[in-house]
Amino acid sequence: MVLPFVRSLCLCRWGAKRLGVAAAEARRGISFKLEEKTAHSSLALFKGDTGVKYGLVGLEPTKVALNVERFREWAVVLADTAVTSGRHYWEVTVKRSQQFRIGVADVDMSRDSCIGVDDRSWVFTYAQRKWHTMLANEKAPVEGIGQPEKVGLLLEYEAQKLSLVDVSRVAVVHTLQTDFRGPVVPAFALWDGELLTHSGLQVPEGL
Repeated sequence: MVLPFVRSLCLCRWGAKRLGVAAAEARRGISFKLEEKTAHSSLALFKGDTGVKYGLVGLEPTKVALNVERFREWAVVLADTAVTSGRHYWEVTVKRSQQFRIGVADVDMSRDSCIGVDDRSWVFTYAQRKWHTMLANEKAPVEGIGQPEKVGLLLEYEAQKLSLVDVSRVAVVHTLQTDFRGPVVPAFALWDGELLTHSGLQVPEGL
């Protein structure tokens, strides 16, 4: 009589563990790399295509592979993984950059535009030591967060929201209402320094 009981107890524990793993996987956001073929010629990818750095001169355009996916006018790069549903969280480490934009964009946004300039991208921009939201070239100030070393982004597709997260407090600083109509991808622009992305993370509890 002891063995069946022990077996049942082990099965219960195994089931609980599996449920825990499933719950953790459900909270885990997308895992992505930066898509080199979209990167403007002034940008260089590093650390396994998870980081991007700006070069004042950049690569000679004639030495960059030509393709219709590459941004031609602005220092923008997109991620390689699209989102069509769910809640997703990733972080960005900022290294020596005083001017950058982070957010999401339609996968097919114009490669002659910049994220934040058109109405098919939703971004948080940092410049002159201040944060703003940016949509269709319209800015609104964001308060409650200073010069960052690392920030988080929380994307809630069905709720049509993109939030800037203070990782030191694990708290939402500002939420931008979006208007997703199709697949979107993490998007980045910078004009100095480096950005390093961290994806495949669980959505922190409380967010």
